[in-house]
Formats: sequence, C-alpha cells, structure tokens
Amino acid sequence: MTTAQPHTFHIPVMGLAYTIDTPIKVAKFGIDSVVSIVDDELMERMRAFYSQKLALPYKEITQKMADYRAERTTQYLNMLDRVVKQKYTDFCAELATCKESLISFINTVPQMSHVKRGLQVYAYSTFDKSQEIRNFLAQHVPPGTIDVNIMTKVDKTNFSQKQPLPTIYNDAHASLRGFANSTLGSSVVLSAGMNPSLYSYISEFNDFYPDRFGHLKKKVILKVSDFRSALIQGSFLAKKGIWVSEYRIESGLNCGGHAFATDGLLLGSIMEEFKNRRQELIETAHNLMTKVLMQKELPVPVQPLPLKITVQGGVGTAREHDFLLDEYAADSVGWGSPFLLVPEATATDAQTRQLLATACDTDFYRSDISPLGVPFNAIKGTTNEYFKAKRIADGRPGSSCPKKLLALNTQYDAEGLCTASHKYQKLKLQELTASDVDFTEEQEAITVKSCLCVGLANPAYIENEMVIKGEQQGVVVCPGPNLAYFDKQVSLSQMVRHIYGYEFVLAEGYRPNMFIKELDLYVEYFRESLLTNNLTAAQIKKWTVFKANLLSGIAYYEELFTQSVHFEEQRMDNLQKLQEYKTQLEALVVPQLAVAI
Repeated sequence: MTTAQPHTFHIPVMGLAYTIDTPIKVAKFGIDSVVSIVDDELMERMRAFYSQKLALPYKEITQKMADYRAERTTQYLNMLDRVVKQKYTDFCAELATCKESLISFINTVPQMSHVKRGLQVYAYSTFDKSQEIRNFLAQHVPPGTIDVNIMTKVDKTNFSQKQPLPTIYNDAHASLRGFANSTLGSSVVLSAGMNPSLYSYISEFNDFYPDRFGHLKKKVILKVSDFRSALIQGSFLAKKGIWVSEYRIESGLNCGGHAFATDGLLLGSIMEEFKNRRQELIETAHNLMTKVLMQKELPVPVQPLPLKITVQGGVGTAREHDFLLDEYAADSVGWGSPFLLVPEATATDAQTRQLLATACDTDFYRSDISPLGVPFNAIKGTTNEYFKAKRIADGRPGSSCPKKLLALNTQYDAEGLCTASHKYQKLKLQELTASDVDFTEEQEAITVKSCLCVGLANPAYIENEMVIKGEQQGVVVCPGPNLAYFDKQVSLSQMVRHIYGYEFVLAEGYRPNMFIKELDLYVEYFRESLLTNNLTAAQIKKWTVFKANLLSGIAYYEELFTQSVHFEEQRMDNLQKLQEYKTQLEALVVPQLAVAI
C-alpha cells in the first residue's frame, strides 16, 4: 500500500499532556502525532517553556484578553509548526551528509517500503549524493503531521460577570477557532461523539474547504466506534460542505482514556464493514458536499477527495500491525499506550513510567474516576490515587477545581460544577447524610471522581521540572490494557523497530491476540452490566442485542482465525479461546420482564 507518509503508524492523542509536545520530538522522522488542545493553560505554559529553551520570542497571553483560549491555542500551534519545520530541515541535512544517521533512519522505516528501497541506494553509494538525498527526502519523507484533538463533550459554556458568553466562546469552540487560525496544515481529530453546534462551526473557516486544486489546508478526522456513527456524522458534516478526510476507528474497550463501549460490536467485524462499505462513505459524502459547495459558489472537486480509514486500540505486535493493514486495507495503525514507555516520544514523568513498566495485567482496570460519567481506563498505584484517598481520609474529599474544564453539572450552579470538585461533592454528600440511610456505596460513587484537568496535565510539568501550582493532585494516567504486556522503558528507535518487526520489546510470557483481549473485556463488561438490579425494558433490549452482536463477532473471528495466514502460530489457542468465551456468553442470561396474566 502506498502512503504519503513514510510510516504506517501514528501516535494518537493521550490525555492532556502526554502528547502535548510529541510533534517536536518525532515529527522530523516523518511520524504523525496528535496534540490535545483542550487545556489552554497547559499550552501557554509549554509555549513559555519552549520559547525559553529554544530562544524564541514570547509574549504572555493572559486571561484578561477577550479571546485568550483561542489565542493561546493558535500561538502554541504556531510555535509547534515553526519548531518542527526547523528540526525537519536540520534532520534532512544530517541524513544527506552523515551515512551513519542515514543508515540508522533506514532501519526504522517499514521493511518493504519504497522509502527504505530508495534510501538504501544512497546509503551504500561511494559517490557524494547529498543533493539527491535531499531531493528524495523532500519528495518521499515529509515531516509528520501535527494533528490536534478536541473532545467534543468538553465544550463548557463560559461566563463573564455571571452572564453566559456566546457559544463561540465555549471551550471546544474556542479550541477549534485556535486551530483554524493557526499556520498548521493538518487535521483536527474530533472524538467522543457528535456536537452539532461545534460541527456546524467548522464551516465558518475557509481552510476546511477545498481550493480549486482539491487541496484542503485543514482537514477533519472523526474518531468513531462503528460504521453507522461514521455515516451519520460524515453526512452531517458533508451537508455543511465539510469533507471528512479520515475515519479513525478505535476499539471500544481495548484502548486508553475513556472507554466508549459499542453495542457488542467487536473491532474485527467493525473493520470488515468499513472495508466493504468504504465506497459508500465516499460517494455519500461527495454527493452531499458538492451540492453545498455549488450553493456557496465555492470550488467543487470533480472527484471525491481522499479518504483514509485508520484503526487503533490494543495493537501490540508487528504481525497484528501488518494484519490490520493487509486484511482491512487500513491506511495507518495507531500505537498509543506503548509510547508512554518511550521518553523520546511522550511527556511521561519518570515515576509514572516506572509504574506502567512494572504493572501486571490485574493492575489495569476500568474505573469510574472520570467526571464525564464515562468508564475510564486506569491503573492502580498512581500518585493521584494517593492524594485523593488522603483528602477523603482528612474529611475533605474532592478537588479545588482550578481549571473547570469539566464543570458541566448544573444541578447546584447554573455556571456548572465538576463532579470531582470539593464544592459538588460536599453538597452531594450532605444530601446523602440527610437521607438517614446507609450510604457507603453511594458515598464511594461520589468521592471516586478525580480531577482529570490537573492530573492529566501534571506529567508534562514534572517531566520538564516546571512549577506545579495549587493543591497536590499527583498524576492521572489512562493507559490501555495492552500496556500490561510491555515491561520496560525503550528508545524511540526500539519501539519503531518493534512495530515493523525488526525487534521484539514485549515482556516474556503469554500475551493474547488483540482481538481475543478485546473480546475478553467485552464479556467481562457484559457480565458486570447484567448484575444491575431492576433492568428496564430498554436495558433488556440493549443487552439482548449486545449479546447477539458478541456471538456474531465470535463467529466472524472463528472464520478469520481459521483462514488468515497471519494467525498460524496462535490459531489453535485463538480458536480455543473463542469457544471458551462463546460458552461463557451462552451461560449468561439476559433477564426478562415478567408478563402479567
């Protein structure tokens, strides 16, 4: 498969801080990565840090400015753009003049790629080919893209003197405007579902429309969990004249961060549907978009614009990586959590990195710590866990909530409170006390919430020895369960070579196939969900469909594992596991409502 980039993997967004400066570290090697642009304070502080480190001009953007959230975003992204371009230029010069560096780079690109074959000619040439090498790099090895992520649900209304500001000043809207006004020519990754107001706002920025050559300066990537969601969201945007350049399919449970479970649809079956219906996505969006562009008297592409299908969630070996590319014609595979063990790629503090490296399978779990009310992948033993428990023991649960990015609950305050905040938890606990019943379980459900805004930003501050202000929150980390099978810190070169099958950096011992691991997580999730008391008719219908989808997914995998050459070594083990999970599922009975006679 051909691709504009030299690599067949990308580094997805991780938390607020873990990939906040990843492009500076990896883009020069042609590696795409994604930066979260939710936290404007973090971006402002990181801009100040790099400006001092690299002797760049810097003028602080304070909260006194009317549009400071968007402006902070723009200026941080412009800084990333400037630094990456310079690092890329310097790296190309190094490859063109240093044979050792060139050979080292060749050994970190896909084994059978055109980039590897092309550069090998120069690496072993006896003549000075520096200009030819520069020309080849310019044509075939562009810098990795600096993509940005906006979690669509983090779109709090902001206030001035107790009065709500216009919607364009909502958090996610301001983040989008900051990206749209930046010098970047890259993509915004929209995750966590559709936000109609935010999606419509995209159409107000010219960079998201194709020029007369069919080129998009800024693109839209949608992170989705199934084909139906992709078709609905893609069509919505197309009706605004906006093309979705990539659908990024993520495992519902075998991933890092928030875990948005599907209706029992498994990743393999989902990818199969995308492969079979890819043209439908393209044609539907093209037809809808061209009508709108004609009405707006904007350039109309004669042919549909390029569309990528990428996948991420639980990938851990070169064989799984290659399988996803070959079997489903994926354009790229996301490798997230393993890069938390790569200091050259992510802003992970040393203590957290050590915790991740030494953790075993049972240390990773789905938690209820997110104020968004969505299951959140977590690991036991974090410093945030310690400080949260200490405040509870001291009789003052909750966070001071300095950033208020997740202050979305309006039960007690029209301007919103975060359910992890001290103020919200105090009010909620007072209600429980007044009810005069045993409320231990309910109390735990309230106080379990963590301050993600601070906890997910702290790693960058700690790693770069920056001052952390305010109440101690420690570090929140949200790795995917797949990280249990990696047990040591590795270099960037080692991890990339692992992805392409040159090296093997996994821990010794048994590791289930990524599809088997996801199935295990879904069966566990289904079993736990059936323990809910007093299921409603709607819930019973949901879990009946959920079970049927899981059984259908198992049948799909049975055929896949039997036929695919990629699974020859694990074939018998995979088929045995499928039968075990099938037996477990058949034994799990969805309760039925009693029918009156």
